[in-house]
Amino acid sequence: MIEPLGTLCIISAPSGTGKSTLIKNLMQYNHFIQTTKLSISHTTRVKRSGEIHGKDYYFISKKTFKDMIKKNMFFEYAKIFNHYYGTTKNNIEAMLKTGIHIILNIDWKGAQQIRKKISHNIYTIFVLPPSKKELVRRLHLRGKDTKKIITIRMKKTMSEINHLKEYDYIIINDNFNIALTHLQSIVLSEQLRITHQKIRHATLINNLLLPDK
Repeated sequence: MIEPLGTLCIISAPSGTGKSTLIKNLMQYNHFIQTTKLSISHTTRVKRSGEIHGKDYYFISKKTFKDMIKKNMFFEYAKIFNHYYGTTKNNIEAMLKTGIHIILNIDWKGAQQIRKKISHNIYTIFVLPPSKKELVRRLHLRGKDTKKIITIRMKKTMSEINHLKEYDYIIINDNFNIALTHLQSIVLSEQLRITHQKIRHATLINNLLLPDK
């Protein structure tokens, strides 16, 4: 098991909950810019309008993805709606070892895989919609899916929410600004735990403890 110096924050949510927008705004928060990185996943799904390769996802073919699985290159991966999503090992392990805090946008299956590999300095957040009706409305508004796919997504949502008890924190995304404040508060409080502060500010602490001459 990896014993990281940095923290690993896993954020999961059903489609249409607003998770990606919350994370995007979180990463603009001044306190996190220098010390926190968003892990970018690989996926086999088609790039959507406005998405950028290497920023939103690494868009690759199924053949390439399966080759990466065979080479044991993924920290975690899952197949969702006939598309593969995965987080590679190298970047995650390297950043954690140097004390970088990582935000990981993955589902509950990926979260379960990672918990088996990391036992310390990991915490999980699940984002919920305010109601089923509002979630359906948001899925229609974003215009990314057909009515059939939205129906499938709603059924999948119920299955996902059943894994809520596996998470450390819950955020209800009813009012976006409030939800964002809650997300910022959770991440900042976890990063300010004494175990991380002792490592980050070891020189200062040691100097303060030196006896006066």
